[in-house]
Amino acid sequence: MIDFLIEFYPWLKAGHIISVISWMAGIFYLPRLFVHHSEKVATGSETDGLFVMMESKLLKVIMTPAMIATWGFGVSMALIPGVINWGAIWPWVKLFSIISMTVFHFWLVGRQKEFEQSRNVLKGQTYRIMNEVPTVLLLVIVIMVVVRPF
Repeated sequence: MIDFLIEFYPWLKAGHIISVISWMAGIFYLPRLFVHHSEKVATGSETDGLFVMMESKLLKVIMTPAMIATWGFGVSMALIPGVINWGAIWPWVKLFSIISMTVFHFWLVGRQKEFEQSRNVLKGQTYRIMNEVPTVLLLVIVIMVVVRPF
């Protein structure tokens, strides 16, 4: 199994980068949809139904498959001996940040279900603030992987 992973490492890395980009595009866009949905759309209106459909498809068709692929490619690369020095601090900071991004993803899933059930109670300002969470996590993740400061 390890030989297979080593042989296909460049493909694993390419798949990981592609899936990360897809996941991040959605994770940046969905809270913005929530801002407009909560501020500008009347519950039960035709536009409400349109937003619910867009948010649901973004999560189910793009974000969740991309998140699963990101984890799959990432774990596959991490299993290759010598790719990650687990004695250093940077991979642990990165892992904590990835887990935090995944928790944020599932927080978004919960908010989408609230919109779908006409139970959203959060204001647009909350979604604006929460939209900064993945930005901070992305900065930490990229710096840990590229700069490896610890």
